[in-house]
Amino acid sequence: MGNGWSLVLYFSYLSLFIFIANIINRKIGFLKKLIIPTSIIAGFVGLILGTEVLNVIPMETDVLGVIVYHLMAIGFIAMSLKSRNRKRTRNIVSSGIYIVSTYLVQGIIGFILGLILINTAFPDLFVGFGLLLPLSYGQGPGQAYSIGSQWESLGFIGGGNIGLTMATFGFLWASVIGIPFMNILVRRKRVRSHDTNVLKDHDLIVEVDAPMEISLSETLDRVTYQLFLIGLVYLLTYLTLVGLTKLLLPLGTFGATFSTLLWGFHFNIGSIYGIITRIIIEKCQEKGIIKGEVANNYLLQRISGTTFDYMITASIAAISIYTFREYFVPVMLLSTVGGVATIAYTVFMLKRVFKENVLENIVAFYGMQTGTVSTGMALLKGVDPHFDTDAAENLVLGSAVAIIVGAPLMVILNIPIMGYVTNQPIYYAYTLALFLGYLLFLYVLLYKNVTRGEKSKRVKNVRM
Repeated sequence: MGNGWSLVLYFSYLSLFIFIANIINRKIGFLKKLIIPTSIIAGFVGLILGTEVLNVIPMETDVLGVIVYHLMAIGFIAMSLKSRNRKRTRNIVSSGIYIVSTYLVQGIIGFILGLILINTAFPDLFVGFGLLLPLSYGQGPGQAYSIGSQWESLGFIGGGNIGLTMATFGFLWASVIGIPFMNILVRRKRVRSHDTNVLKDHDLIVEVDAPMEISLSETLDRVTYQLFLIGLVYLLTYLTLVGLTKLLLPLGTFGATFSTLLWGFHFNIGSIYGIITRIIIEKCQEKGIIKGEVANNYLLQRISGTTFDYMITASIAAISIYTFREYFVPVMLLSTVGGVATIAYTVFMLKRVFKENVLENIVAFYGMQTGTVSTGMALLKGVDPHFDTDAAENLVLGSAVAIIVGAPLMVILNIPIMGYVTNQPIYYAYTLALFLGYLLFLYVLLYKNVTRGEKSKRVKNVRM
């Protein structure tokens, strides 16, 4: 289709799905009682109306996958450009370490289960199949599709689509299982939720604008400034990936495989550049080089929220039912075991990490570790609608810490794929050893951080 109408039509289709889903969410009685983000319903509307079911609206899965891939990076870059309170509380550091430890636990469980399936009933299963658990549950559909699609060129047939399918099951665990889970916790702990009316949407924290924002009389619109920054950071991300690819390709099979996998981690690189860009802007403002607030928190929040709404909608609408049927048993096993393990681990760990607002933190982090930050916030609003506790801050700022703490995982995730490509199964043992070693290292860090926080609090109480 000429004149770029194809891309415009996909945007229009996704907008239509969100519009229909919003009506459904507001009009259907039982949905009002569930914390199911509108974007998830919109995704299923798109799946039903698309070529996989009714074939009313013609959409190509590959195109939707590409949309998911880029929207994820744009959303995370927007989030990383926001300024936040930089008070380095121990709870925030502990939150970041805990988040990465959950990735590792999901990775260990998923990888072992995948190897068991490969060596029993599903010998043709790709070795990285089990690693989709932390990618889809822990990090969301964008990352699951991004990595899964990169694995397709290495032998994982339908990898990107299976990543989207797994992420959809994660959303269902976060929303459908999350509501009764939250209510059980409230009853068992005999803690009354802050508000008996569970929120029906998935708004994120709205941060207050800085006092000196760009004036409306400027030649550029405020939103244009935000898009300019996001575009600049994404360009740097692209150039970095191109440069790394050129450096790695001469290394043969290892270089080619590693460079392919790097493109799946584009959002991590973009987030790091976003944080660096924000720091540079603030330094320039302190020295008077830049006047006014260039990066506007409210607008960046709206851009990231909108981006994730469209990303989630596209990710579910892109599911291939045919591919899902081919992987039905492995997907159901992995998603169920992963969901149960995430619930158990979240409750077990957070009772030990947090001494205050335990219930709120458990609810919020469970929602994030099976969906996204949005679903975590949605569940949190059921017990803390006004964000009176520190759970929301731990979730948002802890995620920023997790980007840094979780950086080594990017390398570890590539090791079993290298073993698969080079036909050296010993790499699978290396992967498990590194997973377990890094998890133990994080537990040591977490223990020290929590105990120091308790000692510091006791000292303050004695002085008072």
